[in-house]
Amino acid sequence: MIVVTLTKVPQSLRGDLTKWYQEVQTGVYVGNVSARIRDLLWDRINRNIGSGEATMVYNANNELGYQIKTTRKQYQVVDFDGIPLMMRLKVAPGVPKHGFSNAAKFHRAKVMMNKRKSNKPNQANRQFVAIDLETTGLNATKDKIISIGAIKRTKNGEYDQFDQLIQIDCEVPKKITELTDISSELLATDGVDLSLALQELKNFVGSSTVVGYNLRFDQEFLSEAFHQTNQSDLTNKMLDIMPVVKKSNQFLDNYRLNTVLKAYQIDNSTPHHALADAKATLDLAIKLIEKGHLQI
Repeated sequence: MIVVTLTKVPQSLRGDLTKWYQEVQTGVYVGNVSARIRDLLWDRINRNIGSGEATMVYNANNELGYQIKTTRKQYQVVDFDGIPLMMRLKVAPGVPKHGFSNAAKFHRAKVMMNKRKSNKPNQANRQFVAIDLETTGLNATKDKIISIGAIKRTKNGEYDQFDQLIQIDCEVPKKITELTDISSELLATDGVDLSLALQELKNFVGSSTVVGYNLRFDQEFLSEAFHQTNQSDLTNKMLDIMPVVKKSNQFLDNYRLNTVLKAYQIDNSTPHHALADAKATLDLAIKLIEKGHLQI
């Protein structure tokens, strides 16, 4: 019998272990493999653990009948007359004391200076527009755009927004209406022609960088819409912040927008509404910039 416990490790490693062990509780894996496979899996854990920690307990021929391996920096496995014990260390081995030398102090000061420079809010890094669309489905060539939301921050820190419903020549599916509160009747009364909406969107965006969450989806629909209306596509720089979030926060259960917004403590009271989602995406981008994870 082998038991492995994991804490704060990448999702990819947790998923990898389920090929060999059964996850009986979050981060707790139980299995029964050969010693060779066990050691190979422990090597794999050590390679892919990131900043997390792992402990393995397995059958052994000693007084207690088991042995322990761990990566926990504050603990060391010691042998006490054939009995494996977890000894807590006062100082984790291999962890240097910061500021031990003048060189270390200068290096730390340089790192902090660069971090402050990268986090310093300047208007050059703030000139971007967040965009979100609502559509009748997921196929850009068959489905229609029914709403476009875009928002940007002005130089005085206020928000400037673009919010437009789009008329379509078919019925809005019931499930889309339930999700977005957009009905065929609403589009007929408050919607505008797609061609006009795209022209106004171009004017609103100007030369700013365009950001979005899972931006590829919105790009495909916009490119198809510009083609259908005989207009040139947007030539702005496009930046999808989903990969940035995945790289900077590897421990989320999933990367749906609502999950990510909760993790970054961003409120979005009306999800699946183009303008609200664009506003939330803009706030997310600003937080990523402030943390030094995103540069525009």
